[in-house]
Amino acid sequence: MLVYTSDALEEGIEVTGSMEAVLYVSSSAKDTDFTVKLIDVYPDGRAFNVQETILRARYREGFDRQVFMEPGEVYQLRIDLHATANYFGPGHRVRIEVSSSNFPRFDRNLNTGGNNYDESSWGSWRRTRSTTPGTIRRG
Repeated sequence: MLVYTSDALEEGIEVTGSMEAVLYVSSSAKDTDFTVKLIDVYPDGRAFNVQETILRARYREGFDRQVFMEPGEVYQLRIDLHATANYFGPGHRVRIEVSSSNFPRFDRNLNTGGNNYDESSWGSWRRTRSTTPGTIRRG
């Protein structure tokens, strides 16, 4: 998991509208998931999910086709975080978490390229998430 947390905000900030995370990834698995969370961290350390989403890499070119990953290749993933409206108050921190799983919130992925629901054996893999030039964009 990659976790990015801002410094405490000196002034509050409103985040309203659509959001997109852009990741550059590589994996030795044919297919894997990438999850992104936007989190509001209160001054006392409590953290609340503002928005979360997932993209199964095989659907990175659209949900109407499956395109599997090739080992060693780097792929751009544009992950739609949908729309939100949140006010991050003074003293709050903005956190982004990037992971490859958020089970049981989202279905598991055995990373084999199969159906997942009728499989019982996990694939083995190694994945890389590039932190540059990845961005979180408000649209």
